Amino acid sequence: MKKANIISLGCSKNLVDTEMLLKQLERAGYATETDVEESDADVVIVNTCGFIGDAKEESVNTILEQVERKKAGLIGQLFVIGCLSQRYGKDLSREIPEVDGFFGKFDWQGVMERLGHRFDNSIAHQRILTTPGHYAYLKISEGCNRTCSYCAIPIMTGRHKSRDFDSLLAECRALVQGGVKEILVVAQDLTYYGIDLYGKNRLAELVGRIADIEGVEWVRLHYAYPAGFPLELLGVMRERHNICRYLDIALQHCSDHILQLMRRGVTKQQTIDLIRRIREKVPGICLRTTLMVGHPGETEEDFEELCDFVREMRFERLGVFPYSHEEDTYCDLHYADDVPEEVKQARAERIMEIQEEVSAEVAAATIGKTMRVLIDRQEGDCYVGRTEYDSPEVDPEVFVHAGKPLAVGEFYDVEITGADDYDLYGTTGHE
Repeated sequence: MKKANIISLGCSKNLVDTEMLLKQLERAGYATETDVEESDADVVIVNTCGFIGDAKEESVNTILEQVERKKAGLIGQLFVIGCLSQRYGKDLSREIPEVDGFFGKFDWQGVMERLGHRFDNSIAHQRILTTPGHYAYLKISEGCNRTCSYCAIPIMTGRHKSRDFDSLLAECRALVQGGVKEILVVAQDLTYYGIDLYGKNRLAELVGRIADIEGVEWVRLHYAYPAGFPLELLGVMRERHNICRYLDIALQHCSDHILQLMRRGVTKQQTIDLIRRIREKVPGICLRTTLMVGHPGETEEDFEELCDFVREMRFERLGVFPYSHEEDTYCDLHYADDVPEEVKQARAERIMEIQEEVSAEVAAATIGKTMRVLIDRQEGDCYVGRTEYDSPEVDPEVFVHAGKPLAVGEFYDVEITGADDYDLYGTTGHE
C-alpha cells in the first residue's frame, strides 16, 4: 500500500481541507499520515498558508525542506496546495521546479487526477480527523465579501460562499456518530452565513440546530465580524446550555481614524456598544479578539487609544499581530507601509503586556470555583483539558491532577486550585 503524507500549515479552515483530502486519498487506497516532516511517503502534499509574511515564509521553507528530501530519494512525488499555491502558483513553479505540481486551494480534483485517481464526490465532505477524536472543526463557508484594507484572504479564497444548511447538519451528525463531542464552527466570516444562499442571515438558526443534535456537548464559534453582527445569535447562545459562552470576534482596532483606513465599516462607539450588548445578553461570556498594530497611518495617539481600549474592555482572550504589508491588497495599492518594523513589534509587545495583567486577573478569579473541563490529553501523571471558555491551540488550558485515571475526551468537574497569567491548575477531588 502506498503512503501519502499531508503537511498542513495555517489555520483550522486549512485543516478541514486537509482532512477532506485525506479521506479522498484513503478511498483511493493510500495509507495516510499528517504533519510528518521526515516522512518516507510515496506522496507528500504541503497544504500552505499565504495569509501574512511569516506564514508565507513558513510555507516556502517547508516546501524547500521536502524538496531536499525528494532530491535525496527519501520521498516520492511532492505536491503543493492551499492559499500560497492559489496565489503564487505560477511564480512558485518557476522558482521551485522540483515540485511535481502546484494546485489551487480548491483543486483537490487536480491532485487526485495527477495521482491517477478520480475525485469521489460521494464523500466530498467526509474527513479523516487530525484532531483528537472528541472535537472537530466545521467549516460553514469559504471566502469573504469584506474589503478590509490589509487582508489578502478574498484574493485567495474569492467571495463568500455558504455551505448548504442541510449538508452541514448531516456532517455534524456524522461527526457525533464518530465520537465528536465538541463542534468548533469556523469560517472567514461567520456573521455573513446564509446571505448569499438564502437572502438572509441564518447563523443563529444553524447554530441552534447544531446544538439540538443529540450528543453535541459543546458548540464553539470562530470568527465573527463586528459590522452586521446578527444579534439574534445572542438569544440562541443564552438559551442553549451546550453553546459555549465563548465568541471569537476580530476587532482589529478601536481608533475611528484607523478603522476608517482599515475599511472596517464600523466605528469605535458601535464596537463598544456591541461588546456591551453581547455581555448583557449572554452573561458570563468569554470574548476572544484579535488586534492589529502598525497599520499604515497608525499614530502614537491611535496606539495609545488602543491601549486604553484594551484596559477598559478587559477581553478574556486576546491576540495581537504586527501589520504585514501584503501584495495586491488595498493597503499595497493605496498606502505606504510607514510604521517601522521595530515600532510595530514594540507596540504588539506592549499590548500583550497590558493583556497579560487582565488575563492574570481573569484566571485568578476562577480559583476556588468548580468548572467543567474537557480532557484533551495526558502528560505524565497530569491531565490537560479546557473549559468552555477555551478553544484548542490558542487559549489557556487546565492542568488537572487526579487520584484515579481520567479518560481523554470526557468531561469532569474540576476544582480550580491555582492559576498563572493564563493557565489554570486543579483537581477532580479524587486524590
